[in-house]
Formats: sequence, structure tokens, C-alpha cells
Amino acid sequence: MDSVRVRIAPSPTGYLHVGTAHTALFNWLFARHNKGTFILRIEDTDLARSTKEYEENIIEGLKWLGLYWDEGPYYQTQRLDLYRKYADELLRKGLAYYCYCTPEELEERRKEALAQKKPPKYDRKCLYLSDEERARYEREGRKPAIRLLVPEGKTVFNDIIRGEIEFNNEDIGDFVIMKSDGIPTYNFAVVIDDYTMGITHVIRGEDHISNTPKQLFIYQAFGWSPPEFAHLPLLLGPDRSKLSKRHGVTSVTEYKNMGYLPQALVNYLALLGWTPEENKEIYTVEELIELFDLRRVTKNPGIFDVTKLEWINTQHIRRLSLEELADLTYPFLKEAEWFKEENFKREYYLKVLTLLQERLKTLAQIREYADYFFVDDLDYDVEIAKKVCKHPDTPLYLEKIKEVWSQIQEFTAENLENSLRNLAEENQIPTKNLVHPIRVALTNKTVGPGLYEIAEVLGKDKTLKRLEKFIEFLRSL
Repeated sequence: MDSVRVRIAPSPTGYLHVGTAHTALFNWLFARHNKGTFILRIEDTDLARSTKEYEENIIEGLKWLGLYWDEGPYYQTQRLDLYRKYADELLRKGLAYYCYCTPEELEERRKEALAQKKPPKYDRKCLYLSDEERARYEREGRKPAIRLLVPEGKTVFNDIIRGEIEFNNEDIGDFVIMKSDGIPTYNFAVVIDDYTMGITHVIRGEDHISNTPKQLFIYQAFGWSPPEFAHLPLLLGPDRSKLSKRHGVTSVTEYKNMGYLPQALVNYLALLGWTPEENKEIYTVEELIELFDLRRVTKNPGIFDVTKLEWINTQHIRRLSLEELADLTYPFLKEAEWFKEENFKREYYLKVLTLLQERLKTLAQIREYADYFFVDDLDYDVEIAKKVCKHPDTPLYLEKIKEVWSQIQEFTAENLENSLRNLAEENQIPTKNLVHPIRVALTNKTVGPGLYEIAEVLGKDKTLKRLEKFIEFLRSL
């Protein structure tokens, strides 16, 4: 295969969508697998809707995912003279022509065509204008667009994923390549850019299939060889409609802010529409690069399932070293209202993470799970206490375990558990009548990591103080 050159070409008219990220990832994996070039092009010709904020969000989102580009970013608004040059070339060759029709005139003729049950394509009125008619339109101040003269016949191309696709040219009609304000249309700018940038493979969503014949007409008009095309399946919501905000979060940045790992999102997106030969679900980026093959991309749409993404994120969190996890969760920890910077000790935090790492589905959950390790006092929940501490002798049991634990020199999980079990056996107390109340005393929660491991990390002093406070709380009910 010749040196591969692919591109991702987002429009800065919105935040980086997971669908765009999906397309970017497949292009990036294809380039990396084939030791090719990945190009970033910003298609910013929609001047009314494009913003710097969206552009920066797209660039930062791609960087966060690790999809670094080899060339660019290139901006279409900085290439307007180039598009005009090529449009003029087609005018000189007689393969394009000026169109003076107003939007109102075009809409009227479109309605007439539909009423006659004909395809609403352009009727070539301006192709046959006399010099006198053109001069009149110019005097009226009409600024012409430029239309491509669509050839007769059929257009057939081979899609790497979908095989042979055929279009009847008669159904398309002469389309605008340069608007009256001098801005190129999407299909024209894309072809000029892809050709001048040496793009070898256009890998994009299947919603662009209908654009392909128009782009092939432009390649044909210039006598250029087109790139290969591969149209990816779209991402759909659980209801099998196109993924949108009504299905929940669709912005890459939002997933970052929710505490998802970039490698987890990359792992998940790669498996939407692509089936590697290996029968597993967790991949490193390096494995994805090695295995990626466009021929194994399916035609079937990928169903975006947040629950599955969450599971994959959990697996990647578990693969992190404690040091990595500490670095990644700390920004979220700092956002918690109960967090105090002056009380933070990294060595202690690493011990906390040994208990919480297996439970975290997202990095942001550290705020939900770690509170009792850092707050000075717990505000016990009356309903939880009543539910867990139904036995009337619970305060007495807790007094006994507090006394036993106060005697332990090496305050380890193993020693704590052994002493509790001995106490329960000697006093014929069901273990659950000790374990569940102690958990609430230490954490104000009914579930969590191992109880004895929690006590060990909290330390002897804090554990005994919380037991004392909880005993008082129970006696006040």
C-alpha cells in the first residue's frame, strides 16, 4: 500500500461529538496501523455558526483522547483563494457555469417539480442564458453562484466497507460548488482539500454516502484520481435512532468531566462497528493499532451503551497503578465540598485508593466514596442507624468491640477481624450484629470496601473515636 494519508475534518459548529471522535479514531488507527499520516483539517466555512470556542474544544478533545495529528490544523477559511482558482478553471473548461437564480426562484421551481412528481433538481436555466440576460442580471446586482455541470450516465464506486455503490446521475442535478458570497460549498472544498493534501483514503460516516457521487464528479472534471472511500456505520442510541442529546451525554468533554478515562473511551469507541479477530473486550491503544483492519468494520450501526462504556472504564481504572490513580482522581477529590487541602497527605490517600480502586466506575466517584476517610466528623443518618442497629444491645456490643480494639497494638485488618470473631464467639453474638453497625459507625454507609481494611486505613485513634460517637448517637435515639 502506498503511504497512507487520512484526515479528520470537523466543523467548529459544536462541541466534539462522540460520533466525530469515533470517525477520528478509525482514521487515526488506520494511519497508525499503516505507518501513515493523520491530518487535522478545520472546515470552518460556515461563518455564521463556527466559533473559536468550539474549535478549541475539538482540538482539546482530540488531544485528550490521544489522537494527535501529524499535519495541521489546516483551516478552510485560509484557503478561499485556492478554491476560487480551481472553480475558475472549471468555468474556463466549460465544466461549470454561473447561476443567477435567487433562493426564492429556486424554491418556487422546486415546489413545481415536486407537484409534478419530478426530482427537485436544478433545471439548468442559467446554463443557457444569453449574454444579454447575464448582463441584465449583473445590472440588477445579482451575484452569481457557480454550478458544476453534472455528466450523464451512472456513477459507481467501490466502498471498502460496503462494496459497490451506484448512483443515477440524472437524480442529482447540477449543484453549486461556489456560493454567491465566494464561499465554497462543502463538497467542492472537500475535494480540493483532499486532492491538494494527498488524501489516499476518505474514512467517514455513512451519512456522507450521498455526497460521494458529487465529489466524484468534481474529481472527474479535473481529471484527478479519487481516493478510496470507506463509510463507517453511524452511532445510534439505545432506541436505534441517531445518537443525540436526548440519549444523554454526547460531548467528549462531558465524558472527561464525568471522570471517564480517555483510553477507556477509545477502547469502547473502537469496538462500535469494528470486530477484531481476538475475542475480548479490553484493549490497550497499542493493541488496537496493531489489530485495526478496515475490512473488519461492519455495516451495522454501533449502539452507544453508556452502561457498557462504564464497565470498560471500570476495567481500565483497575489497570492503573495507585500512583496514576492518585494523580487522575485528585482533581475530582479537590472539588468535593468536604475536602480540605491542608489535611491531605498523599501517602494516606494511596492507602485509601487501595480500598476504593476496585469500586470506582468513574474517577469522579472518588467524591462519593472517599468522604469518610477525610472528614473529621460523620453526620449519622437516623434512618440508616435504625435499620442496621435493630438489636437493643447494639450499643453494648459496640462498647465491647471498642474495648477489645483499644487493646490491639498492631492495628491491622487481620488482627481486627480475629479479635471481632473471638468476641462474637465468646459472647455468642451473631457476627452481623457487630459488623454492620461498625460499618455505619466508621463510614455512615451500609456498603463499601472490607470493614477491617477501612478501620486499618482510618487508624486506631479515628476508629475508636467514631465508635464512641456512634454509641452516643444510638443512645440518643
